[in-house]
Amino acid sequence: MSFFASNQYDVVVCGAGPAGLMAACTLGRMSSGVRRILLLDKKEPWKEPIFCAEAVSTSRLSALWPIDRSWVRQDLSGIYFTSRSRRRAEFYSKDCGLLLDRSKFHKSIADECVKAGVECHFDTVVKKLDRENDEWSITVSVNGSEEILRAPVVVDASGPGARLTKNIACLEGIESGDTDLEPAIFAVAEGIEHSPEHIELFFGSDFPSGYGWIFPRDGKEVNIGFVLGKDAKLESSNREKLMNFLAEEYPQATVKAVYGGMIACGQSDKPIAKCGLFKAGDSASCVNPISRSGITESLLCGKIVGEAALEWLDSTPAERPAVEAKAHKVWMEKMGKAHMQIARGKAGFNQITDAQFNKAAERLSKLPREKQTLFRIFFNVLWASPSLVWKLRSFLHW
Repeated sequence: MSFFASNQYDVVVCGAGPAGLMAACTLGRMSSGVRRILLLDKKEPWKEPIFCAEAVSTSRLSALWPIDRSWVRQDLSGIYFTSRSRRRAEFYSKDCGLLLDRSKFHKSIADECVKAGVECHFDTVVKKLDRENDEWSITVSVNGSEEILRAPVVVDASGPGARLTKNIACLEGIESGDTDLEPAIFAVAEGIEHSPEHIELFFGSDFPSGYGWIFPRDGKEVNIGFVLGKDAKLESSNREKLMNFLAEEYPQATVKAVYGGMIACGQSDKPIAKCGLFKAGDSASCVNPISRSGITESLLCGKIVGEAALEWLDSTPAERPAVEAKAHKVWMEKMGKAHMQIARGKAGFNQITDAQFNKAAERLSKLPREKQTLFRIFFNVLWASPSLVWKLRSFLHW
């Protein structure tokens, strides 16, 4: 007996993170139930806690999805930028952003997918994709039983690593999603003194080519961790490094859980769609290369891909390559070009020394809060290291 309503769909969306949920919901709403849309994930996206990357811009999120206070953990009013000497510069803004309860946020979008007529299965592993007779054959496993589903369009929102699309001949040249991965690790901890309305970001040699962070959660717990450049050389494991950092800086902390893995951290100019397969979110490397932020980026990319997938279905075979190219063009115009400029400045940013960060943070910390704008923070770092201005000229539009 099949676990699915059919073995033939118009679009199969693989992955129920922000990108996949948004793509599926967009498809369901725009097609008004006429198209068969299937959303798959190996687990229910609200059953396990999601602690990484919980902060979003209020304005960017509200432009993509209506904000419901039931899944907002905390309003943010600022960011502390902390140097190696533990000097702080503060960016203050009353509407700086939001901290999300990612599990509840994902559940709310999944509920809207169901309302829009999307068939959802959050117990299904997508094992393999094959291109056969101008459509996709999707091998899935549910409770150890394999089935083969078919669809002319697949959305790969399965995250970084390109596992689904490796070694598929017709996808040569498409964005792989595995070319710019970096190690990240974080702990949920209590007993760390912090501002519940501020994110704190740590820069310097403690976190080579990356940064550390503290994200408040509920006034008691924090999400504390770091991301490092993919070429960073360490004398110990990331877990040991995190535990040592906690022991040195927050000896009173109680660690409740530790999570880690490779995260997407880049943006390329490769196409995100080909042969009826559309990549979205981390699978398409739609991530800010320096901040590594990806929630609103994934929502936007999922929306663009959902709209493009529906247009693809309504097009002739001769028109479809142009629709695929258009999806990439729209993403690049909305956010991708800005990411590419940031990527060009990333190497220069990573060359800023502890002394330069310390000097900039000390100067900024003496200013009144209202004068510590992001513009001043950024240019004080550059002023402490004027040689980097030339290296970052493309990032600065100079």
